[in-house]
Amino acid sequence: MSGVRVLVGTRKGAFILTSDTRREQWDISGPHFAGWEIYHLNGSPADPDRLYASQSTGWFGQLIQRSNDGGKTWEPVGNTFTYDGVPGTHQWYDGTQHPWEFKRVWLLQPSYTDPDVVYAGAEDAALFRSNDGGQTWQEFPGLRSAKGHLWQPGAGGMCLHTIVLDPGKPNRIFIAISAAGAFRTDDGGATWRPINHGLQSPYELPDPKAEVGHCVHSIAMHPARPGVLFMQKHWDVMRSDDAGGSWHEISGNLPSDFGFPIAVHAHEPETIYVVPIKSDSEHYPPDGKLRVYRSRTGGNEWEALTKGLPQSNCYVNVLRSALAVDSLDSCGVYLGTTGGQVYASTDAGDTWAPIVRDLPAVLSVEVQTLP
Repeated sequence: MSGVRVLVGTRKGAFILTSDTRREQWDISGPHFAGWEIYHLNGSPADPDRLYASQSTGWFGQLIQRSNDGGKTWEPVGNTFTYDGVPGTHQWYDGTQHPWEFKRVWLLQPSYTDPDVVYAGAEDAALFRSNDGGQTWQEFPGLRSAKGHLWQPGAGGMCLHTIVLDPGKPNRIFIAISAAGAFRTDDGGATWRPINHGLQSPYELPDPKAEVGHCVHSIAMHPARPGVLFMQKHWDVMRSDDAGGSWHEISGNLPSDFGFPIAVHAHEPETIYVVPIKSDSEHYPPDGKLRVYRSRTGGNEWEALTKGLPQSNCYVNVLRSALAVDSLDSCGVYLGTTGGQVYASTDAGDTWAPIVRDLPAVLSVEVQTLP
């Protein structure tokens, strides 16, 4: 059936929402893995029925689950995430050195071309890859050579939370770490370099222009234009036109330049979306109004998208992995909130409607456009 499948990870399980191309009526399946935190649920671009889920609890630890039938059934796969060699230490909250310790997988990013190839971003920050559908995992230790001893946890831990694959250059990968910054490899992960030139963090770092240590919240890229990257930082919305070689601010007229997610329209590479929140201590929308902001000019000029979204007494947050787009002709935009709502727009953000309410707090939203 052609249509859309929305994959929702929450604090207490996973939910799968499906609709036809009109996106008016939604079927809801779940909760899958009830009671477990699902940090991320994602599908393979090469095989829409291949799904991966990162499942964890403080009691039982980390599990990776795989589905071969679009989420109808699941099976646990490999769950051994071992740092390669002697990982050494990284900087701790108090500035001392602290040993690397694996805690959980924050993000799963399947390959564009092979459903058995999937990348995992972990805490403590590391990148892993599986070539056998998640049965075994190998770390990219070269990433830690990019001044890993200076990386420090952000408020939510030291997590590798963003993985962006370049569809035209399979050996190029972009990643982001809180709170270390953005990094790039051009040789398939053997070597990495920081790509943080132009970022400034005067409130977080002794050297506001340091090569590493910036708290990058999310990075987005249009697959047809992989040299252009958009970033939501701890403060500031940023843009790079040279594959991360340098960045410049595009916050423009936003009411706040603090937020977590950022997304790009499926067919308009200069149309981008952010969800501002008030500050790093007040994680809710300015003025209690849930507003998605859209720029059709690649930044600086922003318009508030409010129709169908609550415009009073709304104090939810939208986390870094909880904003996504589909690739239908009229691009759909989807966001999940910590209040358990998933909102959808079928007209690129002009109007919104809730497609499900009262879920547990939403951690991630991904969208598959089904053939």
